[in-house]
Amino acid sequence: MTPTLFSCQNIELNLYRYPKKQESNLQAWDAGDEHLIKHLKESQQQPVVTAVINDSFGALQCALTRLDPQWPMVVETDAKTSQLGAQQNLAINELSGEQIQTVNSRAPLADNIELVLMKLPKNLSYFGYQLQRLSQVLPQGTNVFIAAKAKSINQALLQFIQQNLGPASASLTWKKTRVIHCVSDGNTRKMPAPVSWNIDELGLTISNYTNVFAANKLDIGARIMLDNMPQGEYHSVIDLGCGNGVLGLRAAQLYPQAEIHFVDDSEMAVASAEMNFNNNKLTNKAVFHWDDCLTHLTDVKPDLVLCNPPFHQGEAITDHIAWQMFLDAYKALSSGGVLHVVGNRHLAYHVKLKRIFKNCHTVASNGKFVILQAIKQ
Repeated sequence: MTPTLFSCQNIELNLYRYPKKQESNLQAWDAGDEHLIKHLKESQQQPVVTAVINDSFGALQCALTRLDPQWPMVVETDAKTSQLGAQQNLAINELSGEQIQTVNSRAPLADNIELVLMKLPKNLSYFGYQLQRLSQVLPQGTNVFIAAKAKSINQALLQFIQQNLGPASASLTWKKTRVIHCVSDGNTRKMPAPVSWNIDELGLTISNYTNVFAANKLDIGARIMLDNMPQGEYHSVIDLGCGNGVLGLRAAQLYPQAEIHFVDDSEMAVASAEMNFNNNKLTNKAVFHWDDCLTHLTDVKPDLVLCNPPFHQGEAITDHIAWQMFLDAYKALSSGGVLHVVGNRHLAYHVKLKRIFKNCHTVASNGKFVILQAIKQ
C-alpha cells in the first residue's frame, strides 16, 4: 500500500499524488522534501516571503503552512498536476492557501522574494532557465536551497548553478539526498529564446520552450506517428499530451475542417503548441488546454484522439499517466471515435487498450515503437 502519512520534524500530514484515485503505488513526496524541512527547522528559519519551486504535489507548501499558517509563498510550477495536487493536499489537511500565490514558469516572478526552496528538476535546460529567471529578481545575498538525490550532485552541477545564479555548495548526504546552498550574486542573466527547428517534409517550423520533451528535434515516437496518421475525415481532434503540438499541427494539415484541441500537463508545452500553431499559419479552429489529461474537457466530444503518452512523472518511471489518458480518451470519444497511440513496444499498451475499449489493433511498428488503434464501440 502506498504511504500517505508524511512525518518529518514533528510535522505530520496526509499527502496524496494527483489525482488521488490514480492507479499508482508512488508516494506524493520524497526524501528531498524531508531534507529541506529538516534544514529549515534546524536553522530556525523564520517565515519570510519564500519562493517554492518544483514542489511536486504540495509537500513543501503544506509543511510550511503547518509551521506557520501565515507563511507567505510564491509557488512556481509548470505542471498542472502539481498545482492541483497542492490544492488537494492543502484541503485534505485543512490548511488555508490564502497566503500562497501560484504562478506558471513563464509568468513574472515577484520581486520581494527573500528565500528560495527548490527541488532539482530532471531537465537541466529547464533548471538553467529557472535559475536565470531567479537572477532577474533576487537581491544579492538571497539564500537558495535546492534538494536533490545525492547521486545527481557533482562539481559540474555546482558550477552550473554558480554560472546561472551564484556560488553553491552541497550539504552532507542524508537519506541519499543532499541540499545545495546557493547565494544569489545579484547579477541579472539573459533569458534564453525558444529553440526553433524545421520539419522540412511537412513544411512546419517548430519552436519549444525549455521544459518541453524533445526540445530541439523530432523524437522517434512522434516520427513514426507522423508517418502513420489515421486515414479519413475527422471533425474534432484532441492531441493529448501534445508537447510542442507537432501531432496536432499535422492533424490540422490533414483534416482542415477539424477543430483541434491541444492538451498537456506542462504549461510550457501548451504555450509551445499555441506558438507553433500561430507561427505555421494554420487555419483550423484551435483550443489550448493546460490540464491534467482530460479532467476538465467535459464538453468536448472528439472523433479522434492522438496520444504519445509520457512514461515518467518527474523522476518516477510509471505507466499510470498512460492509463489515465486511455480512460479519459474512452470517456470523451464519440461512438465510433478512434484513439491512435504510439508507445515503446515493451510497455504493452495493447493490454490496457483491450481492457478499456474491448478492441485494439496494430497500425505500424518498428524495432522500438508500435502504433495502436482502438475504436469506441
